Formats: sequence, structure tokens, C-alpha cells
Amino acid sequence: MRTAVIRFPGTNREKDAVVALERACGRKPEIIWHKESGLPAVDLILLPGGFAFGDYLRAGAMAAQSPIMQAVRQAAERGVPVIGICNGFQVLTEAGLLPGALMRNAGLRFVCRDVHLRVESDRSPFTEGYRLGQVVRVPVAHHDGNYFADEATLDRLEGEGRVAFRYVAGPGEPESRANPNGSRRDIAGILSENRRILGMMPHPEDATDPLQGGTDGCGLFDSMARALA
Repeated sequence: MRTAVIRFPGTNREKDAVVALERACGRKPEIIWHKESGLPAVDLILLPGGFAFGDYLRAGAMAAQSPIMQAVRQAAERGVPVIGICNGFQVLTEAGLLPGALMRNAGLRFVCRDVHLRVESDRSPFTEGYRLGQVVRVPVAHHDGNYFADEATLDRLEGEGRVAFRYVAGPGEPESRANPNGSRRDIAGILSENRRILGMMPHPEDATDPLQGGTDGCGLFDSMARALA
């Protein structure tokens, strides 16, 4: 299984993603610079977290115009799975590959802590390794993670089973602590219509080793490895 990780100026989680993908797939991903106009033949594309172009204008807005995004869009149209994590999710919405937008956190502060997610769909190459309704713990680290879409779009996402993950309170936590950023309907991750594109704000790549404090992110990377092998 060949994978590619896209690097933009300001990306800072690409090494974490490379380690998680190599652990799951047994093969080191290729890192592709944003100015490249083409992609090698790969089975999966990952857009990592960070602050592409310093998050100027809007988070992900400038990165969405990078030359490599045309190749990413063409690959996605051919059915190549694409996952965007944190800043990568922002880039996917700005590029029009996923609906909605990521706005400033409701508290107007950067949030960096563990959150709990409920698996809302197991019908994708990213989530089939989880149980429907399973609750996992992974970290978040963002300032612009407040997912917004109009009511019609939200209803469509819900009705089509395209909400992949939802923020929930962990054991012993008050409900008020569940949603770290104000996202509509507590949405933490969504899928494209064909379920081959996933955008999510939390960082599963930073929950794949006991030394990171947990391994609940392994389910996502192992799912992709099995589905695309």
C-alpha cells in the first residue's frame, strides 16, 4: 500500500502522520511538497495538521489554492481515499472537497487536550475497524475547529450517515466539556458522498503508541491498511 502525505508551509504534524501510516502499512509514505503539480500512483492521500501558510485569510484557504490540490482533487475523483486531519480538514473544506467550514473555536482560544469521540459511521475505509457507537479518546490541538454548515447540509450529512465522529463526554466528564470548539451538532469528522474522503479535527495519529498516552487512533490507521491492502 503506497501512501502520500502532503506538506504545506506551516505543516507540523506530517512526521506524526508518517509514523502512524508506516506502523499500520509497513511502508513509509512519500512526503509531497505543495508546489508539486502531480502525485505518484498512491492508494491513499493524507493532509496533515499544522498551520498552512500561517492560517492567514482563513485556515486552509491559501493551501487550498496550492498546485498539488488540483492533483489531490483529480485523485479523489478517481476514488483514491483522502483524509484531512485538523488543518487538513480545513483545507478540504476550503477546496470544496467536503461541505461546510471550520471557524474560530467558540471560546476564541486554542484548545489542546484529549477529547472523546463516538464512532457514528463504520461504513468507510477509515472507520470500518471501529464498532458503531464505540467511544475513543484522542487529542485535539486547534484554534479553528468549530465546524459549521447550514441546517440543510447538516440534515443531509446526518440523513446520509456521513457524520463519522461526534464529540461526547468521557467517563465522569460533564456534558459541557464534551465539545471543545462549539461545532454544530458536536460534529468532529465528516465523510464525502462516496465515503472516500474523511475530514476530522482530532488527531488520531497522536494516539497510536502507548508513549503518546493511548492507542485509540490505531483503529483508523489499521482500518485504512486493511481496506486498501
